[in-house]
Amino acid sequence: MRDLVRQAEEWLAQDPDPETGEELAKILDSGDLAELESRFGAKLEFGTAGLRGELGAGPGRMNRVTVMRAAAGLAAVLGPGGHVVIGYDARHNSEVFAHDSAAVLAGAGLRVSVLPRPLPTPVLAFAVRHLGADAGVTVTASHNPPRDNGYKVYWGDGSQIVPPVDGEISAAIDAVGPVGELPRGPWATLGEDVVHAYLAAVTALPLGEDRELRVAYTPLHGVGAATLAAAFERAGFAAPEMVAAQAEPDPDFPTVPFPNPEEPGAMDLALGLAARIGADIVLANDPDADRCAVGVPTPDGFRMLTGDELGGLLAEHVLTHTSDPSRLVATTIVSSSLLAGIAAAHGARYAETLTGFKWIMRAGEGLVYGYEEALGYSVGSGQGLPVRDKDGIGAALTVAALAATAKRAGRTLLDLLDDQARRYGLHATSQLSVRVADLSLIDGAMRRLREAPPASLGGRAVESADDLAAGSAGLPPTDALRYTLSGRARVVVRPSGTEPKLKCYLEVVVPVTGDVADARAEAARALAAVTEDLSAVLAL
Repeated sequence: MRDLVRQAEEWLAQDPDPETGEELAKILDSGDLAELESRFGAKLEFGTAGLRGELGAGPGRMNRVTVMRAAAGLAAVLGPGGHVVIGYDARHNSEVFAHDSAAVLAGAGLRVSVLPRPLPTPVLAFAVRHLGADAGVTVTASHNPPRDNGYKVYWGDGSQIVPPVDGEISAAIDAVGPVGELPRGPWATLGEDVVHAYLAAVTALPLGEDRELRVAYTPLHGVGAATLAAAFERAGFAAPEMVAAQAEPDPDFPTVPFPNPEEPGAMDLALGLAARIGADIVLANDPDADRCAVGVPTPDGFRMLTGDELGGLLAEHVLTHTSDPSRLVATTIVSSSLLAGIAAAHGARYAETLTGFKWIMRAGEGLVYGYEEALGYSVGSGQGLPVRDKDGIGAALTVAALAATAKRAGRTLLDLLDDQARRYGLHATSQLSVRVADLSLIDGAMRRLREAPPASLGGRAVESADDLAAGSAGLPPTDALRYTLSGRARVVVRPSGTEPKLKCYLEVVVPVTGDVADARAEAARALAAVTEDLSAVLAL
């Protein structure tokens, strides 16, 4: 108890933020040891390329002290004389955290450039390479709840950091003293030139000539609207119809409980707008606009494409518009196996990586396309990738071009999906995702699965059970289990790296010998059966 109180008092003495200082003082006065333990019992660790967590006082929360310590750790690893670019979104404290980082990095002898305003994460990732910087930082919690924020670090190649760099930064953070003793320095604020350069890069993607398309769009209260509208205008598309209630950045995300296009209800306003205007497609970005979601009209109303469905369509588009036999496409161990078949049909190389774009972008030389099922896409051309990270703007622009070309031929994206099902077999995927309040429940479920793997799921025998914690097929170790089932089916189970969730990824492949609709119905039944059995096995 005394140690917790001492840590809290030392933290309070260095906290420059009156709000979190008052918050911590009240906790100390109340003697709430459970609350102190939740904030000081463990610190935020570098996960998916950086930090992410709830706003609040203490090392277990996102706050100005945590951010300045992170900046000082990054500065120690980079050393003086380098150049760092910083971006930020419109979440609570994002601009403050960006400016604190800039001051600390500049005080450590680095040259610092800050983007001119809240902008999509892919603009920051692009700017790192465009400006020849040594590293980049963006302050964002992507699609997390309103009370979260985060700190994502990029290296000089424009990709998110991976081991051992993340460990080096973490160790350097641990060596940082009181933040009040850190020197501060001036930084430069970039102009709009960097945004124009990004727009020039994404509108140079192979977009075809067709532009006749009606689009409904939502940025989900994030920072994507202005950049997406500018990209559409520059490429010659009509301006999308935006969901008015979600068009402006708002860190409280008042119309959605979770600002993630994949979450139930998040797309309701956009789908309603699409129905009213007779849209050809619905587009959405998550709050930092690195993800892209797409909805399409059906005879029964609009439906959202899965991340894997869109991933397959964009892959075919990219490979159709590139010809170098050395070109490479990549996806992750939890995404559909369809990409391997598409690559083989187009004479391209294929790679499979761990989950996350930090791994996809390191799949190998010649990468022209990468995607993950969680609505993340990096679309390239024969000149490579304009952004070495997820890019929700470039993906939205490309899918609009794809839909416009299909429309001119009297077809839709659903027709293109049917074409792929006939050509490669119907690859149907779904997810079982369990959100928990107690992370030990996830640890317990993974332990039970390791100790007693299921013998069958959904009436299909488990032919192999791979524990990827030991590494597999050239992949680094990761906390995941992969089950190969009879009849061309697969299940991958892993804890989320960014949210308190256990995520399960299911796939069945059904040959199409007649009507595609019949194959889809068969696949839906198979996925439902596997999901039911898996839910029982997890017991969460």
